[in-house]
Amino acid sequence: MRTIRVETSAATILLTESPEPKVRDRQTGEIAKDAVSGEALMTIGVVYIEEGESSLIKVTVPESGVSEGLALGAPVALPGLVARPWESVFNGQQRHGIAYRAAAVTPAAFLGVTGAAA
Repeated sequence: MRTIRVETSAATILLTESPEPKVRDRQTGEIAKDAVSGEALMTIGVVYIEEGESSLIKVTVPESGVSEGLALGAPVALPGLVARPWESVFNGQQRHGIAYRAAAVTPAAFLGVTGAAA
């Protein structure tokens, strides 16, 4: 399926769940790996706020893309954020959704904040 780039310059993105290894197989505990690099993948939870609307989303990032200094509730940047629609059949039921992936997750500043208050 097609990958869609997500423009984040006008959005505020806040970290809601700390990075955790992405589990590929819940029965075995196998950690998901990038198909090209073989690097372990992590998931984070964020709230994406833009134009008065907000969404809670999970984003997959490579382990090397998880920056130090991330704090729950703090703004983050998601360079290279893309969305990929998916669908599958599980136990006879059709499921669908959107998977999000970014090259990294880094600390960011709140939009509109130009300096520290005196």
